Amino acid sequence: MPPRSRAAASPTAQRPPAPADVLGRVTLVTGKEEFLNERTVVAVRAAVRAHDPEAEVSEAAAAELTMATLGELAAPSLFSTTRCVVVRALENLPDESVSGLVEYASAPAEDIALVLVHSGGAKGSGTLAKLRKSPGVTEVKSAELRAHELPRFVAGEVRAAGSAIDEEAADVLVQAVGNDLRALSAAAHQLASDFAGRRIGTAEVGRYFGGRAEVTSFAVADHAFFGRRAKALEELRWAIDTGTAPVLVTSAFAAGARGLARMTSAPRGMREADLAREVGVPPWKLRTLRDQARGWDDASLREAIRAVARADADVKGAGGDAAYTLERLVLTVAGLRGR
Repeated sequence: MPPRSRAAASPTAQRPPAPADVLGRVTLVTGKEEFLNERTVVAVRAAVRAHDPEAEVSEAAAAELTMATLGELAAPSLFSTTRCVVVRALENLPDESVSGLVEYASAPAEDIALVLVHSGGAKGSGTLAKLRKSPGVTEVKSAELRAHELPRFVAGEVRAAGSAIDEEAADVLVQAVGNDLRALSAAAHQLASDFAGRRIGTAEVGRYFGGRAEVTSFAVADHAFFGRRAKALEELRWAIDTGTAPVLVTSAFAAGARGLARMTSAPRGMREADLAREVGVPPWKLRTLRDQARGWDDASLREAIRAVARADADVKGAGGDAAYTLERLVLTVAGLRGR
């Protein structure tokens, strides 16, 4: 019987493990996404406690693990025979403990759920290779999420909380909160709780997170690349008045220019999903980029990129008046569209 394996990149799409999935087995958690790794650990603990509410839970650092200490951790106590043992930073396991751990993994104790957490990287890969050969091991991998995958992660979190969110709203939430999965999950669950039974759109996200500097900056850039001078200037003045850092505005313009450049240079005839990956945006954003791209050609886009680079250098110290620099950038970019 080969070892089991499942991915954890979209953890909300998976069913929680049953007690039979973790007791008498070793759960090997691998990958660099700490939040997803911890979610797996919590799920294993919950499965064990569902089987036996009195089950004991203990943790150890792999660097301090010997077969004697593993035996102590896995031994039944006076209060319960069922235990959940979590060993963290498996990459630091001493060489002399590898063979003993692999031997245990080949025949895990029936009432023990052993969780081994490896935080990714090459260190300890030999140990992982040996453990993966054991039929008593279930591996849960947490692949790093790319930027264009984060809105899908948000949608999964909202769905798991019993609600739904529009694609564009999920992307706006990512722009507002950032790339930290823990913060994104918390924001998604807050929205799902406060708008229970309703489909969450950009208006609901804006009500909670619209004041975030990143959202305001992207709004300025989007309006400018559409050629909407008045609206872009209005959003810019709001951003400046609310203390948005000038470098966030130039960063948003740079992201907009990169997206347009990738969009216009992408091979024709690509499928939507492949094109989104090529451009580095969620699929819904392609519609916005297509609409923007209708007013741009290679020459005007090159000028816009140079204008963004000059403004970025100015707000980082080369110029004196950041507000004037940003207004000039807005007028320049908006004026270049459709020229």
